[in-house]
Amino acid sequence: MEEYSERQVVEVENVPAWRRYTLTITEAAEYYHIGESKLRDLVERYPDSDFAILNGNRVLIKRPMFEKFLEKATTL
Repeated sequence: MEEYSERQVVEVENVPAWRRYTLTITEAAEYYHIGESKLRDLVERYPDSDFAILNGNRVLIKRPMFEKFLEKATTL
């Protein structure tokens, strides 16, 4: 098993949101200035969408797909 130094772990954690492929609900709310409740509602309202994935019970927002969704949306 490969060992990771503390420096490598810190670098991964400090990747800016605009470079990440997925964001947590909290990160996405901050990044897009949309409330966490609204984001959870969107995930529930559009279960077949390609912008959300579940990792266990954690919802992750796929940033590029969510941006495409937002471009087409007129209201949230």
